[in-house]
Amino acid sequence: MDKNFATYDLMESFRLGGEWMGATAKAYWSNPVFGLTTSPLPATFAAWGEVTERAFSRMITKPDWGIDSTVTAGREYIVKVEKAVEKPFGNLIQFKVDRAKPSARQVMLIAPMSGHYATLLRNTVRSLLPNCDVYITDWHNARDIAVSEGKFDIEDFTLYLAEFMQHLGRDTHVIAICQPAPLALAATAWLAEQSPEDQPLSLTLIGGPIDPDAASTDVTDFGRRVTMGQLEHSVIQRVGVKHKGFGRLVYPGAVQLASFISMNLENHAEAFTNQIAAIARDEASDLDRHNTFYDEYLAVMDMTAEFYLSTVERIFKGREIAENRFMVKGRQVDFSKITKTAVMTVEGADDDITAPGQCIAALDLLSGLPDDMKASHVEPGAGHYGIFSGKAWRRNIRPVVLEFIDEIAAKPISVGKVKAVS
Repeated sequence: MDKNFATYDLMESFRLGGEWMGATAKAYWSNPVFGLTTSPLPATFAAWGEVTERAFSRMITKPDWGIDSTVTAGREYIVKVEKAVEKPFGNLIQFKVDRAKPSARQVMLIAPMSGHYATLLRNTVRSLLPNCDVYITDWHNARDIAVSEGKFDIEDFTLYLAEFMQHLGRDTHVIAICQPAPLALAATAWLAEQSPEDQPLSLTLIGGPIDPDAASTDVTDFGRRVTMGQLEHSVIQRVGVKHKGFGRLVYPGAVQLASFISMNLENHAEAFTNQIAAIARDEASDLDRHNTFYDEYLAVMDMTAEFYLSTVERIFKGREIAENRFMVKGRQVDFSKITKTAVMTVEGADDDITAPGQCIAALDLLSGLPDDMKASHVEPGAGHYGIFSGKAWRRNIRPVVLEFIDEIAAKPISVGKVKAVS
């Protein structure tokens, strides 16, 4: 058997083994007979089993959105999740609010495809729903996509974004978070040249690596150190026999998760140790802060190998976006063509993944865009996740972004008509 197949199935066997060990420990040490002893060990072992079983089982479970309603102007409205555009590698979905009339703001969120599901932006969506009609890209797990569907690299990703924008039309405000920011900029430039009547009114780039060399982080250092051959040999695997995508080359979500955890290993170890102790003392709950965070954090998805490798090679190593040399379908995407879409960048002062300077570099590429259609914001004390979810986002960044959207929507900006995107 191909070693890539064997490695993928071995990783799944390890995950299943961890889940089984946790379930077994929980069942055994929860036996009522251990209630006869005053020792804290049985409760601790049972708590370890519960935490372990939950952690390993969440790794293959796509989380639910869990957004059933929203409150606008003191009234509660039902929210339904519907597919607006269906594609093999990802859908555009809408959070349809049962309001009397649509919101004045139509927002398209571009979720990262970097190992986690789009539900990572659940709180971002929830915070926007009272004031906006919200759409979001919902990327599919590559292991569930048949090989017959073909490849999916960063050019295909860019064309997906352009198609989604085109579907929503001109009166759209796009917000790209983290990894897709460079490709959202490329999709906007593509539309500006190919189908200007469909380019969005505004584009907000949050914590994205437009120019990875503008400020060094562990992520950019890794991209410079490793060769493409080493990367392909060490992390790319073929999907195993139990999945629909059997045989597809992928960058497994489990490998990405291990990378995420290794960056803050001590913090994660402490969090799990504290949770085991809390369960043993009967002080934890199913929806406590630990479970709410880790149920999402541990739920990972595979990326196609070509998407992951082309991201490293072309965005980080080749700096094609930063140097305005990015090509799609053999044609250069020229950022100077963006003249009618306002662009704002948002960065966190304490972001250790996409450091300040990497995202704001987008504004220097927009030579055709008037200065009054450019904006930037750096949030003091905010880390990577804080700039799109959490207190900093809710209290400071979200109001700034919505104000930017409203200012741009109030400006009369005319666009011409050219051929449709091909």
